[in-house]
Amino acid sequence: MIKRALLSTFDKESLVDFAQGLAELGVELVASGGTADHLEEHGIETARVEDLTEIPELLGGRVKTLHPRIHAAILARRDHPDDLAALDEHGIRPFDLVCVNLYPFTQVISRHGVQEEDAVEMIDIGGPSMLRAAAKNFAHVAPVCKPERYGSILAELRHSNGLSGETRRILASEAFATTAAYEAAIARWFSDIDAFPETYTPSFTKVTDLVYGENPHQRAAYYAEAGVRRHLLSRVGQLHGRELSYNNLSDLSAARLLSLEFTVPCCIIVKHANPSGVAVAGSIEEAYDRALAADPLSAYGSVTVLNRPVGDELGAKIAEQFVEVLLAPDFGEKGLEALQQKPATRILVDHERRRFDPSEKDFRRVLGGLLVQDRDWGTTEREGMEVVTGTPSEADWGDLLFAWRVCKHVTSNAIVIAKDLQTIGIGAGQMSRVDAVKLAVEKAREHGHDLEGAVLASDAFFPFPDGPRVALEAGVKAIIQPGGSKRDQDVIDAVESAGATMVFTHRRHFQH
Repeated sequence: MIKRALLSTFDKESLVDFAQGLAELGVELVASGGTADHLEEHGIETARVEDLTEIPELLGGRVKTLHPRIHAAILARRDHPDDLAALDEHGIRPFDLVCVNLYPFTQVISRHGVQEEDAVEMIDIGGPSMLRAAAKNFAHVAPVCKPERYGSILAELRHSNGLSGETRRILASEAFATTAAYEAAIARWFSDIDAFPETYTPSFTKVTDLVYGENPHQRAAYYAEAGVRRHLLSRVGQLHGRELSYNNLSDLSAARLLSLEFTVPCCIIVKHANPSGVAVAGSIEEAYDRALAADPLSAYGSVTVLNRPVGDELGAKIAEQFVEVLLAPDFGEKGLEALQQKPATRILVDHERRRFDPSEKDFRRVLGGLLVQDRDWGTTEREGMEVVTGTPSEADWGDLLFAWRVCKHVTSNAIVIAKDLQTIGIGAGQMSRVDAVKLAVEKAREHGHDLEGAVLASDAFFPFPDGPRVALEAGVKAIIQPGGSKRDQDVIDAVESAGATMVFTHRRHFQH
């Protein structure tokens, strides 16, 4: 039974209704300074923490709930006579519910240009202490840290005149998860001076449950990393279609990351986390046509990302294809209507397109552990590359740099063949590089692309001349690759003898 509640919240959302509901159930309310002021402004009388402790708030509010009369009232076990005797001896009455939410540390540090002193002031001390105390004593005290729980808690109290053991355990789990994530965000902020600290403490907050994982028998959810300025679905609205799935989000992430490589109109079509068609052009309409034409077969059931608004005519054209997920900055009204005739297509609008945090890390779960690395941001500039044979024209450079940017986002071993700023053949995830070249060439031929004068990008060096020879014999005239093989000279000789051009980037782009 809940007889007495302690309220101390930074986020006052729905607090008045929750406090009013508790008061109507006969619960005595005790609140810290700011919370008490807020409730009294809305006509809800509360006792104040300082009246219990007989000490006013100190140090500008830094010390208000850190007191034995507060923590003993939370931690006392009702089935331990010694605990109850200690409360009686000191005239302390126990709390049955503790409602706390914390200073918004992660929101503050996510702002551009935040000062260190402002961040430090958002490190909550008393709040986590009270939550952890209540969660530890969940058998007797209900810890409440999420405003979205207020309604269900009041409903259960009205129905049962108390909270079940199962509810208390759930609330305790949420409280410990909240304080753990909070401390992890603080630890991460302090350790930013070290890219890979001794203890790595990322934390994530669930954004949404997913229908299932990669396969129907796998459960799944999408979590956003705490403290990041932007994540995959932030500032993204869904206008139409089914719920997003695990595979949808995996492909969407791949497409969005690749789209960040280009500022000119571009279209990215992704299937199974690999680009199947990419093109840049003078207009978004032309970019879409060329990206689709790159590999129209693989585009069936794809994720498509465009970096310019989709007008009515383009929307109607896309609606003729089966697209699983479509994302763009905006949609014309009639084009959107045409797209909405496809019930399975998830239509997303990107309200804010900007680059992700360059300090963001890549994670990969492995057996019993986690692999962590810097994200592979940026692409070597032309000035840092070395022309090892031939003389690329300006048009060649455009295609080479385009193919190189796309290649970075293809699963290794990765080969991208491009022509006129359009991918025409992609070989992804092959165990040998020569097989990746053969696959890219076959893809181009399969869809009727003219390989004569095309360029090829390889995410890592060619260990033998066999791969380049396959491409050169098919009509490729320029190759861009990192170089660094013991047999680089053999590869250079093969390219030179074919009268072709080759550029070394001296930077690898493996993506496993």
